[in-house]
Amino acid sequence: MFNICSRNSITMRNGSSSHLISYLKLAATTSYTLIPQISNRRFLSVKSSLLIGLPSRRAFSIVFRRANSFQRQQKTISSNCHNCWRCHCGGYNSYSTSAKGSQAEGDDSTGFCINTSEFPPEKIRNFSIIAHIDHGKSTLADRLLELTGTISKSADNKQILDKLQVERERGITVKAQTASMVYQAKDGERYLLNLIDTPGHVDFSYEVSRSLSACDGVVLIVDANQGVQAQTVANFYLAFSKNLVIIPVLNKIDLKHARPDVVTEQLHGLFEIPSESVLRISAKMGIGIDDVLEAVVSRIPHPTGNRDLVTRALIFDSWYDRYKGVALLVAVVDGHLRLSQNITIAQSGKSYETKEIGVLHPDPTPLRTLYAGQVGYLYCNMRSIKEASVGGTIHPTNATVEILAGFKKAKPMVYAGVYPMDQSEHPMLRSALEKLLLNDSSVESKVESSAALGHGWRLGFLGVLHMDVFNQRLEQEYGAQVVLTAPNVPVKAKIFGAKNIKAYGGEIVTVNNPANLPDPVMIEEMSEPFVIGTIITPDVFLGEIMSLCMDRRGVQRDSRNIDSERIMMTFKLPLNEIVVDFYDKLKSITSGYASFDYEELGYEPSNLTIMDILLNGDLIPEMTSIVHVTKAKERGKAICARLKETIPRHQFQIAIQAAVGSRIIAREDIKALRKDVAAKLYGGDRTRRDKLLKRQSEGKKRMKMIGRIEMPRETFIKVLER
Repeated sequence: MFNICSRNSITMRNGSSSHLISYLKLAATTSYTLIPQISNRRFLSVKSSLLIGLPSRRAFSIVFRRANSFQRQQKTISSNCHNCWRCHCGGYNSYSTSAKGSQAEGDDSTGFCINTSEFPPEKIRNFSIIAHIDHGKSTLADRLLELTGTISKSADNKQILDKLQVERERGITVKAQTASMVYQAKDGERYLLNLIDTPGHVDFSYEVSRSLSACDGVVLIVDANQGVQAQTVANFYLAFSKNLVIIPVLNKIDLKHARPDVVTEQLHGLFEIPSESVLRISAKMGIGIDDVLEAVVSRIPHPTGNRDLVTRALIFDSWYDRYKGVALLVAVVDGHLRLSQNITIAQSGKSYETKEIGVLHPDPTPLRTLYAGQVGYLYCNMRSIKEASVGGTIHPTNATVEILAGFKKAKPMVYAGVYPMDQSEHPMLRSALEKLLLNDSSVESKVESSAALGHGWRLGFLGVLHMDVFNQRLEQEYGAQVVLTAPNVPVKAKIFGAKNIKAYGGEIVTVNNPANLPDPVMIEEMSEPFVIGTIITPDVFLGEIMSLCMDRRGVQRDSRNIDSERIMMTFKLPLNEIVVDFYDKLKSITSGYASFDYEELGYEPSNLTIMDILLNGDLIPEMTSIVHVTKAKERGKAICARLKETIPRHQFQIAIQAAVGSRIIAREDIKALRKDVAAKLYGGDRTRRDKLLKRQSEGKKRMKMIGRIEMPRETFIKVLER
């Protein structure tokens, strides 16, 4: 911000001189003289950073254009110089430990300059925070940022790294976020800590897996009140499989019903974690946060990179900026990345020049160089979204390097069709999808078309919550209103006949859209995906959970006691039975105390059939589903009943039918809107009344033949509910 101190003086709030101020003073005074009367001035804001008094709109327009041009030049210069904003020390590769202008009055948090070139790999720690949902990951991240001086201490610091609107509305983390901070350890040394805050829900496990590839250790948080949950188990073994150091932390020890001793025993019994290695904190109250930072420094190993080797960097995330293009989030393994360097992405072979390099602090902070062991971002004038390759290896152009191990491609568990509300919005939706897919590489996309909905896409998600969040982000971030069809799981069909096998390119056909399933007469066998589900619950709900799993065609595989009150069970379950509402049902019957996680088991033969939905005898391909034969009638009745509630009444009767082959298994009717044509009659012969009703009936029949059924947007998503 700039303050007008007098008629001829404009200064920065921090008291420093500025060439921009001189330029503005010159531009303003050569155009119009500044009027000394404050009451006659118009105080206008330029980019929310400039406050200057000008006598007229024309004068403001002149200075605004010149100021904008000058600011763009200064931005380019400053991105090459990278002077520390706090003390203007002119550091070569420096930034400050406190956010610009964010230090509140009375805040005594220390701030000092950071020169990232002074941090060798031995002084760097890359770690992630993992936990079950709602165990306090984001709260701990807030406290770590405050304690290290990265942000100022404030009561408003809640979910600092949860930057998406959907995250703040739902209160969950759906996107991994990175932040760099500097910690002055008790040994007197300063360490550069690169933190990655990860999601906790099973539907976003790919975010966790990808983030861990850039880390050397993790902080595993467990709620001292709730104890070990299903996602806690999954996250532990995910980190364990990657040979990462695990720091166990009990959070929320300040709660009245916290049971730190019991939960510590759970960790020892399940994971053989020594009790003395478990930290006890309260992220909300700020208790024990110093111990977490000290454990990160002392327990987690430093990166093994070498600055003297040829540069190699791993791309583990990306996003799109409307002004700068594609941004790549990278972990530098060897060498260093510098500004204006020619680089190549090994997987695509395309070369670029780095235009901006920096770290997330937690907001983007430009630097000149990223060294081995450091995590940061870069812009390289990449405009095509398809060129970004998450999991790719960056190296200097014309250099030969060993390609880094990338990521195993995510396997979608749920598929759904996405169509624009109006086909005129198709180009806008395509652009929005491309940009959002860049930020969520776990989503699979394929173009498809529908007779009823037009041109659209078939998208694959990791779960229904993932699908719901993706749809919400489309609406909030890009203003896209879409029609989302009912989700389904992929199935495999084994076909017979040489001609059929040749036509489909193989004996086994994987089908993501039920409408594309081969003709049943050529199908020899069908298989559906199964999962191993892990449920942790108080033992008092054992009977209800067993009934729920059996109703969903589940088979119990194992059961073990965690402690005297809680039990962990594993079930073999069809994926189709759990993707929609299983989690909600489980939470309902256990009053929210049970937790659920699952992992892929593979495909197994199953007695499946195709169920079609007909409206007045016309097939609706978007509502075709593949169900187990024992569930077909129940499922058909439920869908027909919900469609009857959703589809508005028309001038003609609508018959809603569910069919398996040529057999109708369920039906509901929506009665036609009718005018009381006999209302004007007040007596006389009955034949007159019958004549009017017959004429009305004939008109309804003709209308039914040519009438078009209008289906609201929510009709397709309503079939989600069981």
